[in-house]
Parts: sequence; C-alpha cells; structure tokens
Amino acid sequence: MFRHRGRNRTYFHNLKLASALSFVAGIVNIVGVLSVKILTTNITGHFAFFSEEILLSHYSEALTYLVFIMCFLGGAFCSSFMVEFSSGGSMFRPHLIPLITEILILGFVGLSDDGLLKLSISPYTIAGLLLFAMGVQNSLVTRVSQSVVRTTHLTGLFTDLGIELSKLFFKERENEKKQLTKNITLKLVIIAFFFSGCIIGGFGYSMIGLKTLMVTAGFLFCVIRYDKLLYRYYALKRRLR
Repeated sequence: MFRHRGRNRTYFHNLKLASALSFVAGIVNIVGVLSVKILTTNITGHFAFFSEEILLSHYSEALTYLVFIMCFLGGAFCSSFMVEFSSGGSMFRPHLIPLITEILILGFVGLSDDGLLKLSISPYTIAGLLLFAMGVQNSLVTRVSQSVVRTTHLTGLFTDLGIELSKLFFKERENEKKQLTKNITLKLVIIAFFFSGCIIGGFGYSMIGLKTLMVTAGFLFCVIRYDKLLYRYYALKRRLR
C-alpha cells in the first residue's frame, strides 16, 4: 500500500491507500467541524474567510486564518521532507515517520478531551493541529501514489470524475474505457469512504467527543501493521518459490 513505487505500484495498491486514508480524512473532517466549527481537512474555505476578514479590517482574525493555511502547508512540507530524509538510507521506511506523526497528533488531540489528563487546548490550536496532520497525510498520499490519489478534499476529485464520466459517452474512446472505468472506480471509492468516515465520525463524536480521534489514530496504526504484515507475507512467499 505504501511501500510500492513506480512500476511496482498497482491499481489495487492505490485503491487500498485511497479507501483507508480517505476514511481517516472523513472522520477528521466531521470531528473538526463538530468540535471547533472549523474546516480541518482543506484550506479552500480559509482563503475566503481570510480575504473577508482583510476587507473588514479584522486583521487579528485574518491572521488566524493565515495561520490555518500555513499549518496545512507546514504539514505538507514536513511530510515531504521526512520522506526525502528517510529515503536517503535511514533505518525507517519513507512513509513511516509521516504516518507516526499523524497518529501522534490525532492521539494528542483526542486525549485533550480526557478530563483525567487535564489537558486544555484551545479550539484554534485543535484546528491548527488537525490541519497540519491533514497536510502531512495529503502530501504523503500524493507522493506515494504519484499524484493519483488525494484524500483530504473532494473538489478536484469531483472535477476529474465529471471529466472522466463525460468521456464514456464517446465511441472513439472505446480503447480507453478500461482505464477510464478504473479511474472512475478509484474516485468513487475515495468519495464513498470519505463520506463513510464523516458519518461514522459524526456518530463517534456524539458518543465520545474528541476521543473519536484516538480511535482514528488506532485505525491508522492498524493500517501500518497490515501493510507491514502483508509485505512480509509476500516476501516470504517469493522466497519459498
């Protein structure tokens, strides 16, 4: 799912990557909205709010939205930097450090809702941390899938889906139909799992609040373990041939 690059990467690797991490993004999206009333998986809306506050001369509020934008950018930068650093002979797999970073952030924000630990985090800090985590995830997924998969926002995805659906109506594209069908299926999977994450995350938040993010961090950890065990299984299988 994470390890294969270039020619070794298949459509099914991207399908599994898309389903798992779009589900995570859906949960983070709804938990962010319900808990702090701020978008925490993309920054498109924040640019509009930033511009509005500038026009209204509310410069402190504008600065807040600028910080949100920079948090997402910072997450994307750090994720790519960690992948490059790990690719240079580090003892860690290139994808591992960004994923662990995301797990730690989600777990920390989730723990802030636990009264026993007496953690007090402001709504703006929660939003900034979640935006950073989603920047990390989006950058990692983009690099691993070679820009085929995006998981934290759906605007570009729906645009591409509309374009590809329109191509199905032209006979001269019969030779492309198989690839088009694969591309459409991949995008529908991302949309479906993102939506499922929003629904399940919403129910989770109604029951356990921000602790939903701790469950999400646990799910991400299971994804890492699954990927590692599956890799070992296929490596062992190749040796026994």
